[in-house]
Amino acid sequence: MRLRRSLTRCLAVAVATGVLAGGVAVAPAVADDGRGTDDAGSRRTTTAAHDDDSGPYQGVVTARGGLWLRDRPDRGSRRVRLVPEGETVSVFCKTGGEPVRGNPLWYLLTDGTWAWGPAAYIRNVGPAPRWC
Repeated sequence: MRLRRSLTRCLAVAVATGVLAGGVAVAPAVADDGRGTDDAGSRRTTTAAHDDDSGPYQGVVTARGGLWLRDRPDRGSRRVRLVPEGETVSVFCKTGGEPVRGNPLWYLLTDGTWAWGPAAYIRNVGPAPRWC
């Protein structure tokens, strides 16, 4: 009789643990991604969505004749590709590097290739990118 009660108790604890573990495993999948929903009551504004320094960030190339993107945040690194003046680019993050026109910031761009461009020649569209 005592053994039966112990087994029943162990089984109940195992089932409860499994239910709790299953709930924890599912929770991240249904977590709010911060993009808002169609429900007007829960919609976030564009400004509020960027308060946590998350992307996506945009910029426009201002360098006459285009801007060479590099494989590191300095002018001596290998050229990756040329971006035409006026093109809108996607910026992942910013970091410090070799100053260009007195500006030490470089942006990591994600347009087809991951490459660095000096912030001195990329005008932000919207909020400034987060730090890498």
